[in-house]
This record gives sequence, structure tokens and C-alpha cells, in this order.
Amino acid sequence: MKKTKNTESQIIKAVKEYESGVTTEIICREYGISRATLYLWKKKYCGMDTAQLKKLKELEDENRRLKHMYAELSLDNQLLKEIIEKKL
Repeated sequence: MKKTKNTESQIIKAVKEYESGVTTEIICREYGISRATLYLWKKKYCGMDTAQLKKLKELEDENRRLKHMYAELSLDNQLLKEIIEKKL
């Protein structure tokens, strides 16, 4: 199945359609997603509106960037400690 990037509003719409009784096959065909993706969306985004989903994605991106930054700073810190130990 071709991977496409769905917008927040499409994800919320698909979850709401699923909750209202539209069949999985129809939703998956309409949005070009697998059943697994639909079930993941349902589990993760059930009860959210578009603004909440957008905020969640922004926070996930920020968290990813901060983890990356932390890893880099930890490596820098370790390197500086090793340099100081060699000088002493």
C-alpha cells in the first residue's frame, strides 16, 4: 500500500467515521491506509479534535528534538570530562 501523509483533519475524520459505524474497508480505501494504521489512529487519537491532534504532534516533535539535543550534550560532556582527566 502506498504511504501517504494524512493531515490532522483527515486522521480525526477517519477515526470519527470509524466510531460512527463506517466499515474499516471503506475508511482504509478512502484514506489509502492499512487496517493496522486505522486501529493505531483509533487507539492514539480517539476523542481528540484537530487542534488537540496538531498540538500533540507538535509536542512529539519537540520531545524528539530535545532528546536528540540531550544526547549530543551528554556526549560533549563526556568528552570534556575525558579531556579534563587527561590534563590532571
